[in-house]
Amino acid sequence: MVALEEHYTVPGIVSRIDPAAIRRRGFPGPDVVWAQVIKRNELANLSDARLADMDASGITVQVLSVAGPGADVVLGAEGIALARDYNNALAEAASRHPDRLRGFAHLPMHSPDAAADELERTIRDLGFHGLLVNGPTDGRFLDDPTFEPILTRAEALGVPIYIHPGIPPDKVREAHYNGLPGNFSFTLALSGWGWHMETAIHVLRLVLSGTLDRHPRLQIVIGHMGEAIPFMLDRIDETTAAEAKSLLRRSVRQTILDHVWITTSGFFTMAPFMAALMTFGADRIMFSVDYPFSSNARARAFLDALPVSPTDRAKIAHGNADRLMRLPA
Repeated sequence: MVALEEHYTVPGIVSRIDPAAIRRRGFPGPDVVWAQVIKRNELANLSDARLADMDASGITVQVLSVAGPGADVVLGAEGIALARDYNNALAEAASRHPDRLRGFAHLPMHSPDAAADELERTIRDLGFHGLLVNGPTDGRFLDDPTFEPILTRAEALGVPIYIHPGIPPDKVREAHYNGLPGNFSFTLALSGWGWHMETAIHVLRLVLSGTLDRHPRLQIVIGHMGEAIPFMLDRIDETTAAEAKSLLRRSVRQTILDHVWITTSGFFTMAPFMAALMTFGADRIMFSVDYPFSSNARARAFLDALPVSPTDRAKIAHGNADRLMRLPA
């Protein structure tokens, strides 16, 4: 069983990031859940405790990615060095457990040419399987021409881009989410609503801008049962159909089905799964947990309860990920 949206951090690397840069990106204080997870050492542990939790739920492989803050909040040479150090740390841990831990590249998104080179290094030299991007960079999505070197390199290498949610920019949070009691503003801006919508917008911009037409072999992965796209896809396709005929090579629906894969990360109820299955089919859905923010045991119980054939369950559990990322048997 392969899980794809699983996270780690390296406290010694995080400590090198200017706290002002972390605050500018909107990361919360120590009273919020993700900080508590770091304190419990689950994100930083890349050895026995993580493997034991995987074993308890029958998870064979975690493909790991950096939980922010990371190099993508740091400019210039410092960001490039931080990304390299994150990737080297993960590669060292994976070398100790090569059958259990694999990697997505972490990139210095403010330096796209260097990011493309670092992606190639992680694929060719470290044996990673793609890259993960934590939302927009300074409010710019991947359809921005600035990021063309990264898209071109990922397509040439034949590796997917996992688009993970990021914290919405200040102006978006102020306009849509602020002013609620307690911690509701932050929760609604992130896991309660906002970052799912932002990731869906990220994908739709790649489609509507023609970016995926220009990169016909590029593959995109998104989590959280498709970030509401399965529910909305027919509506989006219908309302864009007339213009798509003149501006795009394919319909919006077809483009998404040609390029996008989805994972189950953090979503363990049947209604969103059925929408995902009916929209994408079993060949495009992949198991994920969102560890340590979600429970391995709950994710496994959900997988076991899915109303699918044994063949389709095997595809979702590992077969689709094996095929997309050429994971070792």
